[in-house]
Amino acid sequence: MTVELGLDTFGDVTDGPDGKPLHAAQVIRNVVDEAVLADQVGVDFIGVGEHHRADLAVSSPEMVLAAIASRTQRIRLGSAVTVLSSDDPIRVFQRFSILDAVSNGRAEVILGRGSFIESFPLFGFDLKQYEQLFNEKLDLFAAVLKEQPVTWQGNLRPPLKNQSVYPNTESGKLKAWIGVGGTPESVMRAAHYGMPMMLAIIGGDPQRFAPFADLFRRALAQMGKAALPVGVHSHGFVGETDAQAKESLFGDYKRMRDKIGAERGWPPLTRTDFEREIAHGSLYVGSPETVARKIVGTVKALGVARFDLKYSAGPLSHEKMMRSIELYGRKVIPLVRDMLTS
Repeated sequence: MTVELGLDTFGDVTDGPDGKPLHAAQVIRNVVDEAVLADQVGVDFIGVGEHHRADLAVSSPEMVLAAIASRTQRIRLGSAVTVLSSDDPIRVFQRFSILDAVSNGRAEVILGRGSFIESFPLFGFDLKQYEQLFNEKLDLFAAVLKEQPVTWQGNLRPPLKNQSVYPNTESGKLKAWIGVGGTPESVMRAAHYGMPMMLAIIGGDPQRFAPFADLFRRALAQMGKAALPVGVHSHGFVGETDAQAKESLFGDYKRMRDKIGAERGWPPLTRTDFEREIAHGSLYVGSPETVARKIVGTVKALGVARFDLKYSAGPLSHEKMMRSIELYGRKVIPLVRDMLTS
């Protein structure tokens, strides 16, 4: 059983040595350095998320990924995710096809609705059309993805008739995933468009998502489509030991979780909650051996072709993240592959 092992970041605004938040510009430069290290230690993929808020520095993942492309050799480059609902599908394709060119074919895009809504009022979209926007824009993106002249009609923008979109990718096929939060409708949408499915598992036992992975495979087979990869995105942190990893992460993870929770009506995170999520949920935190074993369990349970660890966590320092990336690449990835082989 083979699996790609990747990393994701949202460009969280981190604290500097003085305990104060870094400027977003420095955070973005640090993200590039983190990706360069990931490339050097053997990580397969780096994903950069799109957000439009003060605590998350990256509003244009493609720009950051292009900078990463110029300093790396082999690591694949993608979004985590691109908020298609508030973007233009043609421009998304064009930006990623250009990224694919400058990276020598290493680009891929993960399309989603996103878990934050700031982009909707920012770009003038009505949240009442939340579902309609994503469905229609995904339909147009799927047409553009064929890299042939597009004839298409929807309800929210003027139709296209025999319209070419440039530039094409060199290979003729940009890899595009659909991010899925865990509803049957989202799974069936990914199968309908014949795109790989990336499951965002950010809470609870990862194995509860096995029915969605199975549904995706059954739907593809019933539609007469070829089998496609299933991926998983989850939070985590790698330390020297289990105890050290937990202590290094807890305070910053709680600050991030409580800030978002206050916006969404969640109760504050307790240490018991944190420990429970590590032991039985979707937090991949601990020594390289502990994290590797947990990843292997998820890979086997869901038949995962790629696992992406979201390594950033609110104000968690750049230095801590760099050490976690190094341990992930040099120790966790070889352990996962050895365990799967044996």
